[in-house]
Amino acid sequence: MGGKYRVTGAAYPRLSRRPRRRRIVFAVLGAVLGVALLGYGSLQLIQVFRGEGGGDARRAAAGGKCPDKGSGAASAAPASAPAVVLPQPADITVNVYNATQRAGLAKAVGDELKARGFTVGQVGNAPADFDKKVPGTGILLGSPKTDKAAYSVLGTQLAGDTLQSDAREGADIDLILGDAFTELSPKATAEQELALLAHPKPAAAPAC
Repeated sequence: MGGKYRVTGAAYPRLSRRPRRRRIVFAVLGAVLGVALLGYGSLQLIQVFRGEGGGDARRAAAGGKCPDKGSGAASAAPASAPAVVLPQPADITVNVYNATQRAGLAKAVGDELKARGFTVGQVGNAPADFDKKVPGTGILLGSPKTDKAAYSVLGTQLAGDTLQSDAREGADIDLILGDAFTELSPKATAEQELALLAHPKPAAAPAC
């Protein structure tokens, strides 16, 4: 070059590349790491909801607590629920009324209840407020002060009954038979329901 500036020796300006390749590499690595973290988190959630996340994960999802393995409580059988004291059928006075068009229904049901140990009071046609106006199986009608356990015991003899109250003072209960009534529950079924009422099953322990 014949100009003013000449290149002499090895000293000449160098142009450095911009670090674009390094930025691309870091961006790719960050994207891969983010996808991996999202996949791991999704897998953990799926295991929790499927119950595959171990005892701690299942307890966290269900909100339950389990005893420590070393305490010995984990292997113990669940304690039975305390027995419930129920009134005896003989202590429950039942008035049987027929609200249907089937003649002799109240007497037949009253005789069967008496054979099952209940004390049967009045038997006859339903009062005008209920006569031919009960489409269901039947109504148990009594005082608001009547022991609810008495309704439960009588209710085991009749499926699908409803509960109502009136202004009476006594503890007797009216059984008003409706159009859907066919017969009392089988005696064996009623006895099983009474047994469940007297000895309810304990609540199940959380899975560990």
